[in-house]
Amino acid sequence: MDDLDRKLIALLRSDARTPVAALAKTLRVSRGTVQNRMQKMEADGTIVGYTIQLRPQSEEQRVRAWMTVAVEGNRFDTVISNLRGDPAVVGLHTTNGRWDVLAELRAENLEAFDRVLGRIRLLEGISHSETNLMLSTFKL
Repeated sequence: MDDLDRKLIALLRSDARTPVAALAKTLRVSRGTVQNRMQKMEADGTIVGYTIQLRPQSEEQRVRAWMTVAVEGNRFDTVISNLRGDPAVVGLHTTNGRWDVLAELRAENLEAFDRVLGRIRLLEGISHSETNLMLSTFKL
């Protein structure tokens, strides 16, 4: 990956629906160059998909939280695999320090959120966790 690829990815992160011609103009390269690079990054797994981002306010009555997770011994792969399989887990990040994983959770309401927490707490390989509800978002 070179600087052009990184600039292309930054533009796509900002707006994945930007037309190839506009990307090419911004990057000062041909449309073919942009298309070829996008296809190459899709083929090698660098780009795994395109998505949308919603303002948090657009998803009314959604409970959002951060869960920090400590993993037992060498059970990291098992924990990540199990968390990936849970539909309430919308993001996973490794961390340093006291916690091994930071999981972003979402549920329709507090009752559903309670069920999510109960499910995750029973997963093999999690020694302990801590969860904080997200109240407001100021920047996306």
